[in-house]
Amino acid sequence: MEKQITFIGAGNMASAIIGGLVASGAAPATITATATRESTLAPLSERLGIQTTTDNRTAVASADIVVLGVKPKVMRQVCQEIAEVAQTHRPLIVSIAAGLEVASIDAWLGGGHAIVRCMPNTPSLVGQGASGLYANAAVSEDQRAAASALMAAVGLVEWVDEERLLNAVTAVAGSAPAYFFLMFEAMEAAAVALGLPAATARRLAIQTGLGAATMAQASDKDPATLKQNVMSPGGTTERAIAHMEDAKMRQIVQDAMHTCAQRAEEMAKELGTP
Repeated sequence: MEKQITFIGAGNMASAIIGGLVASGAAPATITATATRESTLAPLSERLGIQTTTDNRTAVASADIVVLGVKPKVMRQVCQEIAEVAQTHRPLIVSIAAGLEVASIDAWLGGGHAIVRCMPNTPSLVGQGASGLYANAAVSEDQRAAASALMAAVGLVEWVDEERLLNAVTAVAGSAPAYFFLMFEAMEAAAVALGLPAATARRLAIQTGLGAATMAQASDKDPATLKQNVMSPGGTTERAIAHMEDAKMRQIVQDAMHTCAQRAEEMAKELGTP
């Protein structure tokens, strides 16, 4: 029998995961989504054929897996609302809310729950996500496999053994799409300054980024080797890379990622329970 999955919250990320599950063969009848307004749920029900309700408690009572997809600022309220049902039924809890630690979620649900915390990223919306997952000690191997399958519906899944490492996942995956968008933005502006039309520059920059990522993913060579293979002695690429190295691009990226991870740690303290 397929596991019953309830999504508390039907925002963009939850909708993407639901769409990925259905596309990968999950029966729509096994998936329920909740939201505060029917108008939010209607498009999901019509497009994907899943079950919907505005009653969180009822949805949790029938679930093997509960995905918490509400905004961090309302997570405490939502968890306390479903705590009694969750204590009785004991589903696997999967949180996709940024910055909220397992201990806080468990406390709000009454304690003793199997919880997986997930850090996805926005390319999940197009089935090309990268998610870091952490499981507490109460999560069984079967539940761990179920969480993997859940997030694999929208992309790559990587597990970490310590919850603090999700801050590093945030730096290298969760926030990282924006780094590449900045690169595309800068490349487009530079190409326009060199005389290309903006639309042409944008298409070329984005396609090159896609091609480089696809090539790196398909290759057994590391990025340093792939970079070297593009460079001819005394050529154009070597000149460009030398300029980036002189400008301390590596240090800029490292500093930005450390700052990102630090902010993720701060948010966990701000949003969690004492």
